[in-house]
Parts: sequence; structure tokens; C-alpha cells
Amino acid sequence: MIEIGKYNTLKIARDTKVGLYLTDGNEDILLPNKYVPKEFEVGEELIVFVYLDHEERKVATTLEPYIILNEFALLRVNYINKFGAFLDWGLEKDLFVPFREQARPMEKGKRYLVFMYVDHETNRLAATSKINQFLDNETLTVEEGEEVNLIVSHITDMGINVIINEQHKGLMYKDEVYEDLRTGDSIKGYIKTIRPDNKIDVSLQKKGFENIEPNAEKVLDELRASRGFLRLNDDSHPEDIKTVLKMSKKTFKKAIGTLYKQKLIEIKDDGIYLVKE
Repeated sequence: MIEIGKYNTLKIARDTKVGLYLTDGNEDILLPNKYVPKEFEVGEELIVFVYLDHEERKVATTLEPYIILNEFALLRVNYINKFGAFLDWGLEKDLFVPFREQARPMEKGKRYLVFMYVDHETNRLAATSKINQFLDNETLTVEEGEEVNLIVSHITDMGINVIINEQHKGLMYKDEVYEDLRTGDSIKGYIKTIRPDNKIDVSLQKKGFENIEPNAEKVLDELRASRGFLRLNDDSHPEDIKTVLKMSKKTFKKAIGTLYKQKLIEIKDDGIYLVKE
């Protein structure tokens, strides 16, 4: 079965004036001329994205959309009419967000984190900014200490809310984040704590000693890029450390302690020096 909202591998069934007809053996759909590769052979397989055209017919394209079925992405609103908002997702026909699926009223030109789904009433692709309904923390698939993929969903006074592996909700506390993050950013992180109620705390660094080594390497990299000297030491202001290295003062002190023990740096009153390698 040819699935909309996804990439499908289909065979070229025949060449026509309007384009190539592709098949999965049971169903044929059109790949319009503007997307037909310069060289092809009937019987050859093509990987195409399938969606519905303006007449609600399945159609193939070689364009790469910004979002696929059952995934999240940050998309811009192209226009709004009496039915809802229409998002730019990289294809000719915009992606529809009904008013009922807007967490707050969308505005033209602004970007929103959305989830793409199939509306089972119409069998059309649609998107929603009410993303929590597609996240589940009752049955968890992650463990403490595990490296995970994160998408920033929204930022509050308490912290940075994230989507974990496109399945679960998590939270990073602001005082533990030392880089600028925005809604829609995709980053790597680690499961810090799983609470009894299945709420998840997430960190950008591994717990305990494991996070020292990569941070020590980060300090070394910055030293090498700065001709072997950084005007930072144990007495530096936390904001200065955050600006230069994107890490906390506590992490910085652990990192330079590790480097000092390994005799890779010298710590002086005016800063730290790289020992000649």
C-alpha cells in the first residue's frame, strides 16, 4: 500500500506526457514531469515522498518535505483563512492546521512546533500544535543515563521543555543549560532522572565523572584555538566561563582539575596555559 506522508520506494510503471506513473504492484500514482529525473528506465525503483494534491489525489514528488508523518518540526505559517492556518512544509500544497488543533491562535509569518498526522475523518494530512496528545510518559522506553535525541518544545520560567526521542516529555532546568536554545532546536542529551510519577529530567551532559572528560576536551579545544591561553581560572566569574565555554563554573573547575592532573595545562593568576604538546 502506498502511504501518504511518508517516503515510498516505487517502480516506474510507464512514461506518459504528464509524467511517470509509479507503482507498488497494486496502486499507481503520478510523478509529475517537473520531478522526473533526467535519466530513468521503466522498471527502475525511485524513492519518492507521497502526499495529496489540490484535488485530494495521491501524488509523488522528489522534493524533501520539512516534516513527515508522525514527526515534529518547526514550521512557518504562510497564510490563514476561515478554516485554519496553512504551513510551509517545503511542498507546493501547504500543510493545514485546523483552528481546533492550534494550542494558541496562529499568526501569519510566525513559526510553530507541530506534529503531522492523518485526519481519519478526511484521510488528509494535517498538523497540530497541541503536541502533548502525541507524547506518552506512562510507558517509558528510556533509562537513566541513556543518550537521547531532544527537540526543544517550549521554554518557561522553570526550564526548557523537550521532546525525548519523539515519544516522551522531559524538562531541562535553566540553571543547568549553558547555551542558547530555541523552540524547534534538535540536540543530543541524557536522561538525568526518572521520577516516581514518570516525569523525566534531562541534561545536556552525562552524570557524574562521565561528563568531565568531554568538558576537559572542550577546554583543550578552546585553548588550542586561542593560541594556548584562556583568561579564565578558579576565580573567574561564572558568566565569563559560560560566555567562553558554555559550561558552568563547577563543570569548568572539574575539567581544568582533570587537565592539571594530567599535566596538560598550567593554572596561573592571569588564566590557564596549554602545556606544549
